[in-house]
Amino acid sequence: MSIEAVIRNRLEEGLNLEHLVIENESHMHSGPATDSHFKLTVVSEDFAGKRMVQRHQLIFGLMADRMNNPIHALSMHLFTQQEWNDKGRTVMPSPKCLGGSKSE
Repeated sequence: MSIEAVIRNRLEEGLNLEHLVIENESHMHSGPATDSHFKLTVVSEDFAGKRMVQRHQLIFGLMADRMNNPIHALSMHLFTQQEWNDKGRTVMPSPKCLGGSKSE
């Protein structure tokens, strides 16, 4: 099973999802980073009443055994439905990676 499929399955099983986008951003990383950098946009009422750190902890809890290997980076944009609507249903694009060999 691909890492993206694992992420999708865990989020679908662990949250009441209203919207989910998983983007593999590994191609933006300097050096070999196949299927290791992902961006999540998640809309769920499970985030209601939770601070951002608590939302991140919830996602990290679902991915705990996959963090650091094979997932190296996980960008998270986590919203309730109202927050998502207020935001215009968009997230900013991720910047290109400047670490490692690309900054030299």
